Amino acid sequence: MARSLTRVVLLTGVCFVAACRKPAPEAAPAAAPGTPATIEVLKDGRWLFTYADPAGGFATTDKPDSVPAGARGAVRVFDPAAPEKTPGEGRVYVTNLDEVMNKGKATARAMSREAFETAAMAAHPTGESSPLAAQGMHPAPIPAGADGGAAAPAVGAGGAPVVTIYGTSWCGACRAARQYLTERKIPFADKDVERDADAARELAAKAAKMGVPTDRVPVIDVRGRLLLGFDKARIESLLGERT
Repeated sequence: MARSLTRVVLLTGVCFVAACRKPAPEAAPAAAPGTPATIEVLKDGRWLFTYADPAGGFATTDKPDSVPAGARGAVRVFDPAAPEKTPGEGRVYVTNLDEVMNKGKATARAMSREAFETAAMAAHPTGESSPLAAQGMHPAPIPAGADGGAAAPAVGAGGAPVVTIYGTSWCGACRAARQYLTERKIPFADKDVERDADAARELAAKAAKMGVPTDRVPVIDVRGRLLLGFDKARIESLLGERT
């Protein structure tokens, strides 16, 4: 019964989030007081555009046509002539650059930097992952006495976790992510979304806020950014470890 309850919670979150997937999340935090929640971006304006590359790095250019087509769905815009117009408090303005280029203008919305970086990376193919539909093929036994409540997440590599892995016991990509973080001595929390209903709800809430799907595992939270699948280069980029 506990296993069935956990799956129901998880699948409910999956259906909700997958149906709402967009290049940039809809649920953006409110702008700082006195800062507009949206601004208009004109094609002929003097903007700086920041976008994500497939490896998880971020680049900035003042030429919109130099942004790769696959990265244009979620692009940060900044007016260097009016820095006082930035949202502030860790927020940035994000737009769909294709609309700017095709229509001559588009709206940019204020959102947290974490939400922007998650959306920008989600526009690229996911890292190594396992579809959740495969869970029926890889049953994971519930420990004796388990009641479906929250269990203390396993913490690897020692110290306070800076990474959280939302995965399952049977997922090969989840195991690879755990091994990688352990070998690199990167502290992480390990949460099983099949066995722990609270972990499943926690992931569903984070994914809904960031506008990303949860139809596969692992989903990896790196300091507030969600990565879909296991990709070493993207993790290193977000942790600032790339040379």
